[in-house]
Amino acid sequence: MQRRAVLAGMGAVAASAPVAHAAQKPGWMSPLLPEGTRDAATLVRLPGKQPLIELTNRPPNYETPIDAYANAVTPNDRFFIRYHLAEIPDMDALKNWSLTIGGDAAERPLKLTMADLKKDFPQAEITAVCQCSGAQRGLFEPHVAGVEWGYGAMGNAVWRGVRLKDVLAKAGVKAGALEVWMGGADGPVMPATPPFRKSLPVALAQRDDVLLAFSMNGQPLPHLNGFPLRVIVPGWTGTYWIKHLTTLEISTKPLPNFWIQKAYRVPAGMFPVDLPFTSQNDNATWPITEMVVNSVVATPLDGAKVTRAGFTVRGVAWDRGHGIKSVEVSFDGGTSWKPAVLDKDLGKYAFRGFSIASGALPPGPCKVMARAVSNAGETQATTLLRNPAGYHRNLPQTLTVTVA
Repeated sequence: MQRRAVLAGMGAVAASAPVAHAAQKPGWMSPLLPEGTRDAATLVRLPGKQPLIELTNRPPNYETPIDAYANAVTPNDRFFIRYHLAEIPDMDALKNWSLTIGGDAAERPLKLTMADLKKDFPQAEITAVCQCSGAQRGLFEPHVAGVEWGYGAMGNAVWRGVRLKDVLAKAGVKAGALEVWMGGADGPVMPATPPFRKSLPVALAQRDDVLLAFSMNGQPLPHLNGFPLRVIVPGWTGTYWIKHLTTLEISTKPLPNFWIQKAYRVPAGMFPVDLPFTSQNDNATWPITEMVVNSVVATPLDGAKVTRAGFTVRGVAWDRGHGIKSVEVSFDGGTSWKPAVLDKDLGKYAFRGFSIASGALPPGPCKVMARAVSNAGETQATTLLRNPAGYHRNLPQTLTVTVA
């Protein structure tokens, strides 16, 4: 497939906010981010997108400003963008797209077009959070290497497509199948760079809620969010949500790829999981898989000025699929907590919106915090669980507003 660097020459259509000194950055940039990140990051408008925070442009990594999470469903034009490899197929190259299914554990290798997917398989829909494994990495102390994401490396959307298990059944899954290997159309600039491939345990790939999605919030997938087809793995971090999906291999062996055997790993047993990825685990590390319970406050923004009459806190909470039981908010830096009101439940894999009014407040600084509890009884961490790649930071968010 012909590829090109999709952002090359995009300056004519991108509108960037001017770079400001760290101390002058508005509330969409967390003060906990490294100063270099805060100095360099700008708001950039890409085709079909509202302004996003540019962290890198090759490969494209763009963060959603935190105010977008005042609503539980993230609009397509505000959805974050995450790539590892810089060569991304353009829309013309994807016109003749097809999906190839094979592997040593496939009974009937086949190739499907988009028309085949929509005609031959029942469609399904799910609302689910896609969150980069490195979300909030930039807030780690001490800082760790990698893309310095703040709070906006995530989004919640209504995904529509076909069930992965139905496609696998069409190909036939042989006894002894262990994993489903997945590959997309994006590729590396240098031949020595390993292709970005991931795999899923067969038991997970055959779950009803794992989809191959062609629609996002009622529209075709945006180009930079995986057009024409991407994998949806509810409850698992976004590294498994392969974009521009082109190949599925049903295999009796573990995928021998850098991006799963060396990268994207956490200390063994450090974080809770419901479905261990046993074929890729070792004694020291496990691949990062399921998300942890977390929350963010979308409004007010950090550093905002508010009146003595008070203000309303809005935000979202989520976990790996047990659902959110409660959210509490503190207006005094964690000394006391009040229960927030939860919005409508959009599903166990979705953001759960919450809100609470502060009531009248005395003048001066007001330190706001939020913390969530899942239906499994899991709570946000009270101390940072440090790991080399900066994964799964879920400390309660803290922001300060000035009451005047």
